[in-house]
Amino acid sequence: MGDDGDIAVRCEGLTKRFGPGTGVFGLDLSIRRGEVYGLLGPNGAGKSTALRMLVGLIRPASGTATVLGHPAGTRSSLRGVGALIEAPALYPHLCGRDNLRVLAGYASVPAARVDRVLEAVGMTAKAHVAFRAYSLGMKQRLAVAAALLKDPALLILDEPTNGLDPEGVVGMRDLIAGLRRDNRTVLLSSHLLSEVEHACDRVGVIRRGRLIAEGTVAELRGGVDGGGLSVTVDSPERAAGLVRQLSAVRSVSVVGGELRVAVDPHEAAAVNRLLVMNGLAVSGLRRRVPSLEDVFFDLVEDHRATGPESVEVVNR
Repeated sequence: MGDDGDIAVRCEGLTKRFGPGTGVFGLDLSIRRGEVYGLLGPNGAGKSTALRMLVGLIRPASGTATVLGHPAGTRSSLRGVGALIEAPALYPHLCGRDNLRVLAGYASVPAARVDRVLEAVGMTAKAHVAFRAYSLGMKQRLAVAAALLKDPALLILDEPTNGLDPEGVVGMRDLIAGLRRDNRTVLLSSHLLSEVEHACDRVGVIRRGRLIAEGTVAELRGGVDGGGLSVTVDSPERAAGLVRQLSAVRSVSVVGGELRVAVDPHEAAAVNRLLVMNGLAVSGLRRRVPSLEDVFFDLVEDHRATGPESVEVVNR
């Protein structure tokens, strides 16, 4: 990870319990300066709890956290942090620009920053409109502008695309990409797999308050059976029964009429030969690269039988 000078956020054993199975339990996390880090997990996994501890909204029961080299939640750490935690809390009767002017005054930020952050989030043209008249996507953009007012070294965004339509999700993703170009550290919490996959340099998967996997998207993909094969064949259910007979095959499933075979791609010829020899027509056979969706469900597979957590999958 490098020395502490390279680390924007470090958590060691961070714990906060709210009841049996709820909260954050022994969270160890290191986020490098200048990266976009995605905290991915089902609803109720503990993502928001972890972020609230980092900005001092709640106190941990045990463990430690440092933000930008200072204890989390202290004035020294918060000077360099901009955050959007849960829903944006802005004055509904004020326009976007006036909302930011009020916040700039509280934070002793030069008034010139207001127009800069409005431009950064693409809200200059709507800055004169009352906040209550904004769409949800516009409200989220203005909230990000508010978080950027102090020109923070670390930006913490909790579910920034929550409730947005597909166009709003893409717009927020582009905005986050722009923040990366500013060499700013971004900690992004989300349950949207595609959002994390497209926006983040590294991903941590959290389940029931514990970090269960971490790495780049490519690294995490490499941990899911190498992807295996996708086979387009008539009678896929019959084909699945045949392919299961091959000793090299680890698992077989039928998804959307397509046969998915967990097997070394070098076994493609054997799979094809078996199906053709049994009178099945194979119209497509390709190596399958696992998506972040595959990784996620592989990692948290047993949560379906043990709890009510949910995850939203987009662009499936």
